[in-house]
Amino acid sequence: MKKRLLTLVVLSVSLFAEFKTIDVPEFEKMQKDGVLVIDIRTASEWKETGIIEGAKKITFFSERGQPLIADWFFELGHLIKDKKTPFIIYCAHASRSKVLGEGLDSMGFEKVYELKGGIENGWIKAGKKTVKE
Repeated sequence: MKKRLLTLVVLSVSLFAEFKTIDVPEFEKMQKDGVLVIDIRTASEWKETGIIEGAKKITFFSERGQPLIADWFFELGHLIKDKKTPFIIYCAHASRSKVLGEGLDSMGFEKVYELKGGIENGWIKAGKKTVKE
């Protein structure tokens, strides 16, 4: 009985949540439509490759790979006021954004998207430009 209930709860949560990988054209359309974009990489990565124009920079993992949970959610709270608000996250190759996106999904964020391949294997490989600050 407990197993059935747990399965039902998990299924009902997943019906309302939407963590999805999107390709570059879909990313561009959503960004043009005003969907917030967040680059979760480190400062050294931003310096090396630049960022996608218009993206907000909020590091989730330290240079040593440790999650900066409190800082990240503090910054996210300034940008996202409602768990129903859609937003896109990306990292270098989509491995970190996938981990974070799945975590956000399980926390009830309903419309979290990630860029397929990240900035390097998705955006830059597609011939798109980045901006350096």
